Amino acid sequence: MKYIGAHVSAAGGVHNAPVNAHKIKATAFAFFTKNQRQWKSKPLSPEVIQAFQENCRQYGYAPGQILAHDSYLINLGHPVKAALEKSRDAFLDEVQRCGQLGLDALNFHPGSHLESKARTSEPHIQKCLETIADSLNQILDCTQGVTVVIENTAGQGTNVGYSFEQIAEIIHRVEDKGRVGVCIDTCHAFSAGYDLKSVEGFKETWQLFEDVIGFQYLKGMHLNDSKKILASRVDCHESLGQGTLGIEVFQRIMADHRFDSIPLILETPNSDQWAREIALLTDLAGDSV
Repeated sequence: MKYIGAHVSAAGGVHNAPVNAHKIKATAFAFFTKNQRQWKSKPLSPEVIQAFQENCRQYGYAPGQILAHDSYLINLGHPVKAALEKSRDAFLDEVQRCGQLGLDALNFHPGSHLESKARTSEPHIQKCLETIADSLNQILDCTQGVTVVIENTAGQGTNVGYSFEQIAEIIHRVEDKGRVGVCIDTCHAFSAGYDLKSVEGFKETWQLFEDVIGFQYLKGMHLNDSKKILASRVDCHESLGQGTLGIEVFQRIMADHRFDSIPLILETPNSDQWAREIALLTDLAGDSV
């Protein structure tokens, strides 16, 4: 079973997210639990929580089909103490919001070391990975139920988490491994240097993922084509089949049972195309049965 959807709008309240997902015939969805461009938002009211849960029930969205996303402002690896604490407080609020909504997963970008523009600054990268894991341990210690899901990055700027080894290092340092997972973004992986495009590269990438991280940690995927070439280190999404990845990689994903029963989420740039792209992916999944 493939759960296919998109990162839909929650404008007007999070209870609108499942409605918007249903409109594009999605069987999964992602959304922001609060304004992603602001540090603080008003608490979720009991009425909004109830409306969200009722809409999810009405349109058939169980927690395993939903992948909430945290704010882009948060940096759990920030090198400055005051800024790090601000990010930790904001992330804690995000995890608590997911718990209030009855969700079991929160997707996040791991962080940036901000110390140098040198992408291969290993001491800065290692320190950032340790700080991210420390952040997660603190937040998991005082919450329950919600799994924190690390999204791979393209390696742009000083972002960490662009290699499977870096993600595995964070997981290694997280004490409660039952509440940590991974979301692989196809555009980010390709831009970071993982050749998902070729048949052999696709096979080798996922074997490496299994060897370094393990499929037991895969809790979701972002299905995006890329405007940029392999190993560009630039995060730039494109509509399916219109970028440098091409449609074949998505055909392979839809045919691969390792990607069953997790949210497969579009973040392609043209939301007007999401219904068409979901229908395309659904057809590809059906053809593989």
